[in-house]
Amino acid sequence: MALEPKFSIITITFNAESVIDPTLKSVLAQTYTNYEYLLIDGSSTDSTVEKAKASGIEFAHIVSEPDNGLYDAMNKGIALATGDYLCFLNAGDAFHAPDTLQTIVDTIKDEKELPHVLYGETAEV
Repeated sequence: MALEPKFSIITITFNAESVIDPTLKSVLAQTYTNYEYLLIDGSSTDSTVEKAKASGIEFAHIVSEPDNGLYDAMNKGIALATGDYLCFLNAGDAFHAPDTLQTIVDTIKDEKELPHVLYGETAEV
C-alpha cells in the first residue's frame, strides 16, 4: 500500500503583503494535494489576510489575531494542524518546485510506515 501522508503547511505572517504572493502561489501550484494550509497572522494592518483569502487556496484555517511573537504564532499553527507532517513555509518563502511535496512522498513510498522526521536542503536566493 502506498503511503499518502497529509502535510500541514503553516505560514506565519505579520504585515506581509509585499512578500506573501510567491508563498501563496507556490502552495497553490503543488501537484500533491493531500495537505491543509494554515495561515497564522499576527493581526496585520495591511492586506496580507485579504490577499490570502483571494488567492484561490482553500485554507483549513486563517487566524488573524494578536500574538506574542513568532513562536506563539507557530504554536497556534501546531495546535490547529491535523497532518502527519508539519511544514513551516514562512511569508516570503516558497517551495522549490511545484512537485516538492510529491517528491517527498515518492522518496518514502517504499517505506512500511511514515518516517518520524523528513528534511531536505534549503536554497537561499
